[in-house]
Amino acid sequence: MASSSWTFAVFNLKLSHSRPALHHPKNSQCLFSKFNPHPSFPSFYGAQFKSHTYLSPREPLIQYSRLVSKVGAQSEGSSGGEANSLDSEATFEETFSWSSVILPFLFPALGGLLFGYDIGATSGATISLQSPELSGITWFGFSAVQLGLVVSGSLYGALLGSLLVYPIADFLGRRRELIAAAVLYALGGLITASAPELNVLLVGRLLYGLGIGLAMHGAPLYIAETCPAQIRGTLISLKELFIVLGILLGYLVGSFKINDVGGWRYMFGLSAPIASLMGLGIWTLPPSPRWLLLRAVQGKGSLQEYKEKAIQALSKLRGRPAGDKVSDMQIEHTLASLKSAYTDQESEGSFLEVFQGPSLKAFIIGGGLVLFQQITGQPSVLYYAGPILQSAGFAAASDATRLSVLIGFFKLVMTGVAVLKVDDLGRRPLLIGGVGGLALSLLLLSAYYQFLGNFPVVAVAALLLYVGCYQISFGPISWLMVSEIFPIRTRGRGISLAVLTNFGSNAIVTFAFSPLKELLGAGNLFLLFGIIALLSLLFVIVYVPETKGLSLEEIESKILK
Repeated sequence: MASSSWTFAVFNLKLSHSRPALHHPKNSQCLFSKFNPHPSFPSFYGAQFKSHTYLSPREPLIQYSRLVSKVGAQSEGSSGGEANSLDSEATFEETFSWSSVILPFLFPALGGLLFGYDIGATSGATISLQSPELSGITWFGFSAVQLGLVVSGSLYGALLGSLLVYPIADFLGRRRELIAAAVLYALGGLITASAPELNVLLVGRLLYGLGIGLAMHGAPLYIAETCPAQIRGTLISLKELFIVLGILLGYLVGSFKINDVGGWRYMFGLSAPIASLMGLGIWTLPPSPRWLLLRAVQGKGSLQEYKEKAIQALSKLRGRPAGDKVSDMQIEHTLASLKSAYTDQESEGSFLEVFQGPSLKAFIIGGGLVLFQQITGQPSVLYYAGPILQSAGFAAASDATRLSVLIGFFKLVMTGVAVLKVDDLGRRPLLIGGVGGLALSLLLLSAYYQFLGNFPVVAVAALLLYVGCYQISFGPISWLMVSEIFPIRTRGRGISLAVLTNFGSNAIVTFAFSPLKELLGAGNLFLLFGIIALLSLLFVIVYVPETKGLSLEEIESKILK
């Protein structure tokens, strides 16, 4: 049985041909490095190179990089000289300027905040819209169908956006897609806020939903493709935190404006200035270097021209002077990796390639996670939050807006836990622990409604357990896995299918909830969701791999093939 120990060393290296060749790390955590075609150079970019061509005194860099070596006994079955050698693995962490990482994350993440804001603001806006005294309109008397269209209009738009982006994702590119999302967000918010009649309001809701569909596709793509590998999990989980922040912001705006005449116009309209900030910010960012190289390998332009653009984009993303040597070498490595992936294949994947080979495996993993994220019944659990807290004697439960803010804060705290731990513990432990907690909480809620009705503390504990476990598992980790698991050939189309799966299953659960509640009753409904949660736990254990610390190229070469 092999035993192992971990050793750490700090390296401060100079770029020099006179340096002795170093052992090539087996598992590199570098952003773009997969293998080294230049053996005279160290085959990693995690180390901080002492090169005065790009280190800026104005931007403090991480002043060290850590080599993590795993040394263990040789496994059985080794032969020859390998029998006496140590099996070692080394990972190198890329040095980067935090100030240069913040903006490429922040502006795309505003797309998630605006998605969450719509969820939170709509809950208060529908109350305001239906009030004869507070709506400020003469067409406030909505039918059930009309109210459903107002509430779900953005969901229909998101579904449509996911469909539209599937064939054009790689043509648009991540940056242009996010700019289009910001424009749709702003237009949708302004049209909805100024709507003189119901039909105009519904058009605004649909446009806003189109923005959601594009943003939820483009934001995780851009962040995953541009950030350093060792903080990819943290940043994409932070995007989920922005969604929760958006929900909380929507609840807060609703609570402040709920008693104002025409308050719903303010609730919907506040999204427009945030969307404008998002669009202007993304306009200042460079395109994804990986997307530029993808277009080059697909034969969409001059290889040298796209390569130079990719080097300039990476230099800007890392806060280095244009055309620095480190960025040049990183791009060379990624380009070599892409050429290897496209060897003996069509220059551009077929329309159905996402359902074949490694792409199909990735879709099963990513699509399965976002499907189970919805069909484990989160909307249903939150629907019962008010009655559960009221039964336990919480006075705040009598006020819907205050209750929403309370739950929003708790979701925010638990998402923060996931953000802090995802690159430390890894994806699988958070998913397994969180989904296991979901199943337990749903079974407890079922028991409460069937035979533990005299013990409201059980229901309150189960509710908080559910919300907390969801926010450390399915909430952030599903989107993180979706953003990193697809091969680059089909990443754009694969993520659009995953987004479509997410919003489609959301719509099904939303529409099926009321009939199922009447047919089964609350106890049996939560029992059904609990059984689905157990199945999702089995799915995670069997199918979902650990991707912590791997570059996107390493995920493709080591996990999908």
